[in-house]
Amino acid sequence: MKKAILATKVGMTQIWDENGVLIPVTVLQAGPCVVTQVKTLENDGYKAVQVGFLEKREKLVNKPLKGQFDKAGVSCKRFLREFRFENAEEYKVKDEIKADIFAEGDKVDVSATSKGKGFASAIKKYGQHRGPMTHGSKFHRHQGSNGTSATPSRVLPGKGMPSHMGAVKVTTQNLTVVKVDAEQGLILVKGAVPGPKKALVTIKEAVKS
Repeated sequence: MKKAILATKVGMTQIWDENGVLIPVTVLQAGPCVVTQVKTLENDGYKAVQVGFLEKREKLVNKPLKGQFDKAGVSCKRFLREFRFENAEEYKVKDEIKADIFAEGDKVDVSATSKGKGFASAIKKYGQHRGPMTHGSKFHRHQGSNGTSATPSRVLPGKGMPSHMGAVKVTTQNLTVVKVDAEQGLILVKGAVPGPKKALVTIKEAVKS
């Protein structure tokens, strides 16, 4: 991996290309991310770049993190993430990674925590069938039969049951970068991106492009 950045989700809109084709896009406020530490094979056993994103008040940061930011000589950050760049040794502490690291036409993988849906039924979560909705049915949105009969007379592992839905890490692969606004730090990605507005989003170059 050579390119990655942290961003926040602004929302969705639509733009037209030069051929007049309507493109739905997600607007991402990308960076700037500040390099807070460069990990090397000699010191840490692997190569990586640690970056900080979004300002955070000093009084809200615990002492170990405060010491780390002071050592790097950067202001306190809300999020810290590591990227295992192939060219990690080319980065230095205090370097900035901005939206222009990506260009129009790039393929990216976007990761975020999906919207939480609360406790959901098997019909909502897995698309299972409901019962008849007529008056005498008495079986409408229940799950139905869970197990087998005499053999093996138990519920098999992996059966879709009512449970918590959403609020998990989701990665959408092979999205296309439609436009990059370097001045405002915006990246417009074709299609939908997981997570609610203002969610933390990780943008990486696509693995399967």
